[in-house]
Amino acid sequence: MKKIIITGTSRGIGLELALQFANAGHQVLALSRTIPKRLLGNENISCLSVDLSIEDDLDQVKDFISSSWATVDILIHNAGSLLLKPFTETTAQEFENIYKVNVFGVANLTRIVLPYLQKGSHVVTISSMGGIQGSMKFAGLSAYSSSKGAVITLSELLAEEYKENGIAFNVLALGAVNTEMLQEAFPGYEAPLSAAAMADYIFNFALTGNKYYNGKVLQVSSSTP
Repeated sequence: MKKIIITGTSRGIGLELALQFANAGHQVLALSRTIPKRLLGNENISCLSVDLSIEDDLDQVKDFISSSWATVDILIHNAGSLLLKPFTETTAQEFENIYKVNVFGVANLTRIVLPYLQKGSHVVTISSMGGIQGSMKFAGLSAYSSSKGAVITLSELLAEEYKENGIAFNVLALGAVNTEMLQEAFPGYEAPLSAAAMADYIFNFALTGNKYYNGKVLQVSSSTP
């Protein structure tokens, strides 16, 4: 039985992941601003209403771990904020808001969880193909895609910094998945993979990927976008 923290569990991939881990007998701490009804009442899932863009909100996570778990086996940074807007129309505040969730939220939560990680722990950051250097880019996603590139580099650096501790940091750069977020970016586009199907892949990678990878970025995409 693993103790697993997942962000962005209100919908899509994060919601499906929380249910898969819980149904497999693992203990899940589900973090999202809105707590979905599907997670309530599951004996293996604890939910906290957390806004990753507010650093003080993360104190709840520290309090929970120290009082209930003591250790963490897997941390999955799945939450993401997206803005589809021409660059010249994007304000500095809007740009910063995307980074507060997609970059600073990842960094701040990792900093809080690190003391509870141990040898064999795995930190998985969900990025995007838009954050991969040289990949196809899409107009209007300057804040989102650049933030996803930033967390790739952050994960590579943390893998180096904590390799002696036996803690693995890896990134999954996802392509198109049929989620609400995809529909916000590409209205009407039908992606080849469902949220549940992608959750299957992430579920297995989070449990076993650190045996084979550390500081790596895996491109998980069968289509463009």
